[in-house]
This record gives sequence, C-alpha cells and structure tokens, in this order.
Amino acid sequence: MSLSTDDVKRIAHLARIRVDEAEAAHYQTQLNGIFRLIEEMQAVDTAGIEPMAHARDLQQRLREDAVSEADRREAFQAIAPQVEAGLYLVPKVIE
Repeated sequence: MSLSTDDVKRIAHLARIRVDEAEAAHYQTQLNGIFRLIEEMQAVDTAGIEPMAHARDLQQRLREDAVSEADRREAFQAIAPQVEAGLYLVPKVIE
C-alpha cells in the first residue's frame, strides 16, 4: 500500500490537522515507510510458531500462595460504626 500526498492531505483533513505541501510530502515518506515495514512483517511465515509472552524467554519467580497474615476481620468490624451480615455500612453519598 502506498499513499499519495493527496491521501495524506485527506487524512490530515479528517484528523483536523493543518499540513502544507512540504509537511505532506514528509509525512507521505514516513507513512509509506511504515506501510513497507508492515508488509515485510506480514510476509514472514509464522505458521507453527508458538506465541510468546515476552521477547526473551523469561520465567516469573513464583512464591507459594499461602496466607501470611492472621484473620483480623472480627477485630476490625468490632470497631466499625455500623456492620450488618459481615459488611460495613456507610452513609449514602450520591442521591
């Protein structure tokens, strides 16, 4: 895909960006370079390649999923102004 300066001007108009002739020619060169790169990337055969989460083959260091603090829910709810069925009751803010 290749853009003309008229295409660049039309895109700029749709985006409400003012560009003059020199800028349009400059943007045309840059955009066509981007489209060439995209075409090169799409031409690569990726069949049979497993997707990766990261460009480098890294592993997350995982820790054991274990409780590290005591359950203090009862203590916190005992000092709350209003509690019902294990939930904190708060005043209505939005009417």
